[in-house]
Amino acid sequence: QVRLVESGGGLVQPGGSLRLSCATSGFLLLVYRMGWYRQAPGKQRELVAADSSGDSTIYADSVKGRFTISRDNPKNTVYLQMNNLKPEDTAVYYCHRMGSDYWGQGTQVTVSS
Repeated sequence: QVRLVESGGGLVQPGGSLRLSCATSGFLLLVYRMGWYRQAPGKQRELVAADSSGDSTIYADSVKGRFTISRDNPKNTVYLQMNNLKPEDTAVYYCHRMGSDYWGQGTQVTVSS
């Protein structure tokens, strides 16, 4: 059974940092591309970052230079390091196994002073 469980969200001031984690189970993380999406109130869900087990990663223009996606295959975990957070980063963040119907339940990130 495939499971994706996000954690690490919370309330942070502008300019602060958070690291999101996505614990995966039920499949071999090594062979799948993973991504982070986010959805703000009243907006469509959007891709934030996607990786692969190789070197190719993609980032939304709005987060380039601030966010970093990474993974630890032996720990079956994918991360999203978010630095210099802005109020417009406020959203529910979701972990996703790319090209599949598998999503996590989401974790709320709120950037506010």
